[in-house]
Amino acid sequence: MRVLGLILAGGQSEALGPLVSKRASAALPVFGKYRAIDFTLSNMVNAGIRKVGVLTQYNPRSLMDHLGSGKEWDLDRKNGGLFMLQPYVSQEGYYWYKGTADAIFQNMTLLRRGEEDYVLIGSGDHIYKIDFSEVFDFHLSNGADITLLVKEMDESYNLSQYGIVELAGNRIVSIVEKPQQPKTKIGFLGIYFMNKYLLMELLYNYATKGETDLLNIVISQLDRLKVCGYLFDGYWRNVKKGVSEYYRTNMDGLKKEIREELFYRHGKIYTKLKDFPPPKIGGTALVKNCIVSDGCVVNGTVENSILFRGVFVKAGAIVENSVIMQDTVIEEGAVVKNAILDKEVLIRQESRLVGRDSIAVLEKRAVL
Repeated sequence: MRVLGLILAGGQSEALGPLVSKRASAALPVFGKYRAIDFTLSNMVNAGIRKVGVLTQYNPRSLMDHLGSGKEWDLDRKNGGLFMLQPYVSQEGYYWYKGTADAIFQNMTLLRRGEEDYVLIGSGDHIYKIDFSEVFDFHLSNGADITLLVKEMDESYNLSQYGIVELAGNRIVSIVEKPQQPKTKIGFLGIYFMNKYLLMELLYNYATKGETDLLNIVISQLDRLKVCGYLFDGYWRNVKKGVSEYYRTNMDGLKKEIREELFYRHGKIYTKLKDFPPPKIGGTALVKNCIVSDGCVVNGTVENSILFRGVFVKAGAIVENSVIMQDTVIEEGAVVKNAILDKEVLIRQESRLVGRDSIAVLEKRAVL
């Protein structure tokens, strides 16, 4: 089966505040050395997809630097490969993406000229691990026109932020976007699989008439087409939903069962390699239940936290329940609890940063 992968990575998320002031949500660092987009991209590559287009728009530089030529995902190839698809300016005017359907429609050339028969569309800011080949088999065995990935969500998800799905067997009979009173607990995960030519037909019929959202187009086809729901029962989070969701996702990475699911099943999660030495834990250090990445030097106390590459925690410093991004320095006697520190932050001697009612956040290169 020849499949084209499309990753939607251009959305803007005000809910993430300073964490996305200089990066796309798909480029958010997670779990010590990864970026959010690594998960969808690796899932596609592990399923044998060799041609992937990344549709990006807001603050794309960090994301583009991370992906590069696609070498780490074996996508630096003559046939297929990795394509960065950005809005452009021409003599006819400006072509800013207005929504998911519009973004794909503006890049229709990639679909028209490709030899693929099917298209898998996912989001760059979702954290999950899946064997997509099982989704392909489900789609064919059910004779589906369109397959959407769905999940039964528990109380840890805010259902009013998702498209809520009603199923009759495997078939989707209703999708309601962000309802205040959901009829079910089955949420749509933002992942589509369908025949390429069907997608092109739908976009020509609807995007040309002003419909900018792909899900709205699918909803309009529920009576005409067979739209099936593949019920995914694994770990899945959307870091774009806000600071608390981003923090929660990283903290989940400290749980053994979630780490095993994300990193040891259905292939590897690939990421950009960086040249850092192994972490160094000093004689004055106390480290409990943490992810400590390459290049870190720890001489203080660190508990229930994630240290990204190159973090320096000096003697006497205390870090608890926090996410500390690359090249941050926490000096002697400083205290950081319930916080997210972006890259290259400096916490000076004896300073205190303690999130109480909410998670404290410091933006990139902040000094406290």
